[in-house]
Amino acid sequence: MGRSLAMYHGIPGRHRRMVRFYGQFLGPGDLALDVGAHVGSRVRAWRRIGARVVAVEPQPDCVRVLRLFFGRDPGVTVLPGAVGARSGRARIGVSRRTPTVSSMSADWIRTVSGDDGFSRVRWDHEVEVDVVTLDDLVETYGVPAFCKIDVEGFEVEVLTGLHTPLQALSFEYLPPAHDGALAALELVSRLGPYTYNYSPVETLRFASDRWLTAGELVRLLERHRPLGRSGDVYARLSAPAS
Repeated sequence: MGRSLAMYHGIPGRHRRMVRFYGQFLGPGDLALDVGAHVGSRVRAWRRIGARVVAVEPQPDCVRVLRLFFGRDPGVTVLPGAVGARSGRARIGVSRRTPTVSSMSADWIRTVSGDDGFSRVRWDHEVEVDVVTLDDLVETYGVPAFCKIDVEGFEVEVLTGLHTPLQALSFEYLPPAHDGALAALELVSRLGPYTYNYSPVETLRFASDRWLTAGELVRLLERHRPLGRSGDVYARLSAPAS
């Protein structure tokens, strides 16, 4: 947890870059959903922009950090639990040594376990958590201007529980789980007329100087796939949501 705090809150200039980057999606008074909030680096940046934030996080240790940082902020709602295809209860596999790769998806854990980048990761603990859907969150809090989904292979389940087109959203891309990212992209495409871009690793910069069609994005991801580094796919509606 200390390593996560240093990585996401302790790098000089990162917070300012994050504010500038997300300022293209969020403004004062907007609502943002942080699905898989971890230790709240995005929450911090979005509050600096002036957005209201609902932060959803299943790991108890991370929830404690979020409440420590934002528990007195009326503009932040911290929801312990996960987001999935349907509401209920489920278990998350936790890596206590590397909590950033804790996952609700047993299939994803099996897939990435064979990758060299995950050779030292052990999912050595499980926690049962409450699960809500994105539709539930929209009904309760309203339609967000932006939704970040960072759920380590559970993206398809999260997006399956969404039937309202959002103005903009992002989901994580991991090369060893390429097929899962394509399935998530298909679900986003069904929601509305989106265009796409990709931000490698934590650069907070887009790989393309223009927004792409779904097919163009897939070709871009194919070029980045051999590098073996994660990133985030961004989608924005090319027409106002009806």
